[in-house]
Amino acid sequence: MKKIEINQLDEKENEIADALILLGMSRPVARTLAYLNNGNEVTSNELETGTGLPQPEVSIAMSILRNNNWINEREEKKKGKGRPYKIYSLKIGFNDVIAQLEKQQKKTFEEAQAKIDLLKELVQDQRS
Repeated sequence: MKKIEINQLDEKENEIADALILLGMSRPVARTLAYLNNGNEVTSNELETGTGLPQPEVSIAMSILRNNNWINEREEKKKGKGRPYKIYSLKIGFNDVIAQLEKQQKKTFEEAQAKIDLLKELVQDQRS
């Protein structure tokens, strides 16, 4: 039997994941993104073990990250028979991810503020 060393989310990465969750990101996506933040290429199995997420949640998270165009994905053939496995890494820097999240949060805030302003106008018109 051979041993494979797989990194686990550390305290800082858990804090990053928690902050992403507070911004509205799902737990699987947040944990996967925090794990990928180390800059290394990882396999699905490493993501599952390192994040503590089951395979279906990792697959969903990778789909979301792929749709955001935040990850690189490539296949590598296994030795012998079997399906190739996928290897993932961040396509953009984590600061770029943060900038995109900041932009989304500002847009959400501005939309909410516009609705509040409209409500204020409607109530004011009602009193007149």
